[in-house]
Amino acid sequence: MTSLALDSSPAAVAEEASLAALLRCCVREVAGPRGQVWPAEPYVLLRVAGTLLRVRTHGGLALRFEGPPEWLERGCWQPLSVDLLVRLVEAELGGSNEEFAAQVEASRTAMATLLSVRRDAAPPADPWLASEQGLVFGHPFHPSPKARGGADWLRYAPEAHAGFPLRLLGVRDDVLAEAGDTGALDGLGPVPHGYTPLPAHPWQLDLLAAELAAPLADGRLIDLGEGSRTAVPTSSVRTVYEPRIDRCLKFSLDVRITNCVRKNSWYELAGAVELTRRLGPVFEDLAARFPGTRWLPEPGYRSADLGTRLLEGLGVIIRTSPWSVCRPGVTPLLSGALAAASPRGSCRSWPVAPLPSGAPAVPGDPPAEPVRWWRAYVERVAPPVLDAYLSHGVVLEPHLQNVLIGVDEAGLPVEAVFRDMEGTKLVAGRHDLSGLPERVAEALTYDAAGGWDRVVYCLMVNHLAEIAASLAGPGSTRELWAAAGEVLAGYADSVGWPQPLSDLLAGAPLPAKANLSVRWARSADRSAGYVPVANPLAVLA
Repeated sequence: MTSLALDSSPAAVAEEASLAALLRCCVREVAGPRGQVWPAEPYVLLRVAGTLLRVRTHGGLALRFEGPPEWLERGCWQPLSVDLLVRLVEAELGGSNEEFAAQVEASRTAMATLLSVRRDAAPPADPWLASEQGLVFGHPFHPSPKARGGADWLRYAPEAHAGFPLRLLGVRDDVLAEAGDTGALDGLGPVPHGYTPLPAHPWQLDLLAAELAAPLADGRLIDLGEGSRTAVPTSSVRTVYEPRIDRCLKFSLDVRITNCVRKNSWYELAGAVELTRRLGPVFEDLAARFPGTRWLPEPGYRSADLGTRLLEGLGVIIRTSPWSVCRPGVTPLLSGALAAASPRGSCRSWPVAPLPSGAPAVPGDPPAEPVRWWRAYVERVAPPVLDAYLSHGVVLEPHLQNVLIGVDEAGLPVEAVFRDMEGTKLVAGRHDLSGLPERVAEALTYDAAGGWDRVVYCLMVNHLAEIAASLAGPGSTRELWAAAGEVLAGYADSVGWPQPLSDLLAGAPLPAKANLSVRWARSADRSAGYVPVANPLAVLA
């Protein structure tokens, strides 16, 4: 999914990718807000902790780099390293965060390991699953995009083309916890009378071994061994595709992956089912107004009522698979894989060739008509996201890992598939949540301003800007943004130009999530703030 020099060592590529990610964070969150970034064609200059840095850039808002970043030492430009940049960031931000350097190093080491393993590992034949496993470098604006806890992470890493059978537990019926439609899980295998099947991630079972000892000993749980099919981890690591039942299963993992410990909290289990119930009519309306709109419902969850720790730790959310919602002849591909580029962010070739159903996803040439392809892409993705917020008070989270783009046999985007109820929220005050437990209702909502910021960040900054940069390569993205502006203006006409959309199209600054700041402060990801960045539509207004 990436365009790498064949003669580069994994360690060198990992260094390059880690440096680029941290440097982008510095431009956006450290030097930029302090007025310490200046254009100096063909370079961008920035100052961090009093040290002048430079790098060649293109890609607009996505900040793709061309050539090695450098720092000025005694009047001479020298190659910049990750270790030096970490020290500069620590000096600039002040205070104490003993975890930061270790997290950056762990991410760099993980990238090198993944690149080494991928040289001998075959990707899945399924093009959707291959695209899910292509995000070797992770979030381009995160200081430690591949940091992950746990000693056994490589065995379960999608980027390593991992696959493994799930473990099947039997939950005694008197301690079964579930809600919604969970019937698909019953197809995973037979269980003794009086028990209900519960799939489990083998990594999580190892992590919970001490807590599981008592219920396994007294028969509240029974271990039925490994499943009969290989499950395939998708881009989020903890969500896997289980081919036996054609479902995606979202597990808890009590390890930190990038920003968060990836646990299904009890209120998120309940919230997924509640949102699925409420969003059915919303997506029916969106699909009617914007043909090609699809979503992946999460109709049920199942766990064991053995105290909060095991209720959450064993909880599994059932998610519809993308092949079941895309119409025949349409191939779903992860948007993040289409945006993936080389370590510095330059895209020397289109990273994933959209191919007919059943063909493997491989590096290929960009679309022959990039503006036509892009217009179709924006038409599929942007209007339903904006309308969900403006017309329905629903905050979708359309970042690059939460959207699949469905392409036809010619490779043209014809469907957009939205997923992950954890990130989807309701605008407070526009929905009656009075019947829900207070913690569930709280987790399901954003205020109006916070919801709009989340929509605009995910759609414009995280998603469309990255796709545009990969599509344009080293060329200008201006023509692409002009086409996007026409699509968005057409939607605005249809809904009477509401103020938030008018401001967006007029070129108001965009909110960009401050990943470096939240990692430095060691705050919860939900509390992450935003920094303003230039709106690529501004020059068109």
